[in-house]
Amino acid sequence: MSNLFSHSSDSDKEQPVDSDGLEPLIFTVVVPGPVSQAFVGFTDHTHLWWPLDLKSVYGSGSYVEFEENLIVETADDGRTAIWGSIDDWQPPLSFHATWHPGSTALWSTELRVAFLGVDGGTEVRLVHNGWQGAEDPASTRADYQAGWPDVLARFVRFMGHAGD
Repeated sequence: MSNLFSHSSDSDKEQPVDSDGLEPLIFTVVVPGPVSQAFVGFTDHTHLWWPLDLKSVYGSGSYVEFEENLIVETADDGRTAIWGSIDDWQPPLSFHATWHPGSTALWSTELRVAFLGVDGGTEVRLVHNGWQGAEDPASTRADYQAGWPDVLARFVRFMGHAGD
């Protein structure tokens, strides 16, 4: 397995594509602080930075958390929606999960988030792929391509970096 953070000539190679011909989405941000702090901020404090008013099943007032091997949103009335199942948990370095907020596991994609110490903090690299698992692969990919930058920008602000 290649290093998710590789900046070598291998990173110049073409990204692997899903069986439906859609490339993975890859987003990288840098947050201040050590790797362990970034991992905890992302996984233990998701409810504090995730834009639940814009990107959730139940909207404002709900709560999202990493709970055992699941990523779960809980509405203020107690209803729950499973956003994904964690199948590789390597704190504080990475996690991999199926990803299907607002849908069922039948229509899931894949999400890997990795954390690497760099000058000035921690690089967080999110790789979203597995589009063939979505009900409408091209549309799902386009939605996430538009949405992940705003979600990650909120995480960066939460972690204490004002941005450019």
